[in-house]
Amino acid sequence: MPQPIKNIVIVGGGTAGWMAAASLVKYSQGKNLSICLIESSQIATVGVGEATIPNIVEFNRTLGIDERELIKATQATFKLGIQFEDWYQQGTRFFHPFADFGLKIDQVEFHQYINRMNANGYQQNIEDYCFASVLAKKGNFAQPHPNPPSPLADYSYAYHFDASLYAKYLQNFSVKLGVQHIDAKVERVNLQPDKGFIKSVSLQDGREIAGDLFIDCSGFQGLLIEQALHTGYEDWSQWLFCDSALAMQTERTGPINPFTRSIARDAGWQWNIPLQHRTGNGYIYSSQFQDDAAAKNILLSNVTGKALNEPRKLSFTPGRRKQIWNKNCFALGLASGFLEPLESTSISLVQTAIAKLLSFFPDSEFNPADIAEVNRLHNREMENIRDFLILHYKLSQRSDSEFWRQCQSMAIPESLAHKIALYESRGHIVLHDNESFQASSWLCMYHGFKLPAHRYDPRADNVTLAVLEQKLTQMRNNLESIASQTMSHQQFIQMHCQAEPL
Repeated sequence: MPQPIKNIVIVGGGTAGWMAAASLVKYSQGKNLSICLIESSQIATVGVGEATIPNIVEFNRTLGIDERELIKATQATFKLGIQFEDWYQQGTRFFHPFADFGLKIDQVEFHQYINRMNANGYQQNIEDYCFASVLAKKGNFAQPHPNPPSPLADYSYAYHFDASLYAKYLQNFSVKLGVQHIDAKVERVNLQPDKGFIKSVSLQDGREIAGDLFIDCSGFQGLLIEQALHTGYEDWSQWLFCDSALAMQTERTGPINPFTRSIARDAGWQWNIPLQHRTGNGYIYSSQFQDDAAAKNILLSNVTGKALNEPRKLSFTPGRRKQIWNKNCFALGLASGFLEPLESTSISLVQTAIAKLLSFFPDSEFNPADIAEVNRLHNREMENIRDFLILHYKLSQRSDSEFWRQCQSMAIPESLAHKIALYESRGHIVLHDNESFQASSWLCMYHGFKLPAHRYDPRADNVTLAVLEQKLTQMRNNLESIASQTMSHQQFIQMHCQAEPL
């Protein structure tokens, strides 16, 4: 008879480890379930990611965390989306918001009318019909109204925060609820001789910690999932060329933008992430097309404010572990794979993986069907994000470096080629199961990179151009009027959630 899981061992801290600990200890309330997290203070966490997508808001809310308290504790700012600069061509920019564009008219998708207008020479910018984009252009912020006066004013937001402070906050939260925290280095992983499951981990101080379920948050090395269980890794570098990053922090200068900036460079892209107490900067690049010295020079030449640390190098292989769940080991964060932070999905993937684990939480039998389904769902989710990231590079029209020329000429996965072909044919947006990015995000990329739709939905012709122009003008004016009544992002923070100086 299968027995309930009684002991969970998390190996590794950082954002992934403490997100897992917080979720699992919340889940364990009222159950006979103990949770132990082992991390070594001698091992530094990667922690380059400081930008999120909107599902982090719900994650914290589910834990019962007070948003204002969290923002102050993590020096956080708000994020309406990402501004892409020099991606389509040098000197261009577009904005990827956490919101839809416009409203359906007579049950026909809004963008079909925009495509029709542009086909008739009207030069419409779809960003003018998204409240989050209008707010971002003004540098303003307001929290979405629970019952907005118009569907046009409905949008989501995420955070920029200090990842190490977020991990520290979740550590305090988890320990208070009963998570055992051990500061020690894992020296050996011990397997059961019969089934090959993980039996225990031996620590450098001589202790042995046994468990029923092990969560691997040990970073790229995959101490449990790979080194002990030899799960295997699927390399996606044939599509995602960037394999290196330099990260650094600078003193904050100027107003705080309510968005992340992503600036295309010679062999990759640079991020700019505004926090309350500093700015996060980094350059993601391909070592195949640029050496470390040149990359460092590009980064240092394009940051503002006094440097707070030397650029820190990170190397990675884009891709995923072949299974996120193998036997009684579940991998999270970098141990499960890595996709560059172009769309801030790293923390989100930790969150969605935890949600899958809780939905299919095992007993002592570790049913193979449950494990297979979680792996299927996670792998599909990763593939969908992979395709979305590849799209950014494939659609670029930059030809000023070999890196960008290779991006345009590379063969792409059939799943992505099909999506592009359908949009080019008739402006149709294809979505698969387990998409992290919905139709508005794909639409944003198609428009931002000026991918032409050769046809539009013929039902869009049922409205005359004169009436359509009137409706669109009214939409634009409504959004502009509402946005003009909001305060600047910096004023909003100062009024509602200003953190104490560190």
